Amino acid sequence: MIKKKICMLGAFAVGKTSLVQRFVNSIFSEKYQTTIGVKIDQKLVQTGDTEVNLMLWDIHGEDNYQKVKPSYIMGASGYFVVVDVTREETLGVGLNLQKMANEMSKGAPFIVLINKTDLPQSEWYISETSINELKDKGLEIILTSAKEGTGVEEAFSRLTELMINK
Repeated sequence: MIKKKICMLGAFAVGKTSLVQRFVNSIFSEKYQTTIGVKIDQKLVQTGDTEVNLMLWDIHGEDNYQKVKPSYIMGASGYFVVVDVTREETLGVGLNLQKMANEMSKGAPFIVLINKTDLPQSEWYISETSINELKDKGLEIILTSAKEGTGVEEAFSRLTELMINK
């Protein structure tokens, strides 16, 4: 069995904890819970013939008052940059975190998760054009909804695949 550390990175309230809970426990709660520091969960997954124990580091959200510590990212085999589709500023925060994470993880694979896609498109501040521009820059993007479960299994499976094949 292989162990892999995955970090969940993003601004506050983008849905990092909800995505982890949906993936690990198949649950979603409307109640917002602030993550203080780091919460670690794990899940055993199978990819091909390989059994992988995913250690999921749900790291507190970054904002003007609290920055993500680079030491949290050390040893990561891969990471997600989570963005709230209804809050444009979360994209900038996420991309800044990605630069730091790239250095600390020595170029580990990552995927940008554009979360909360269950909300009406009229509330989306990150347009399809912006998403396509990010894809054109070589970023792998998956649209997710922790509430509905959309894209969650796909995201974790894909990142596991990228980490194993690296």
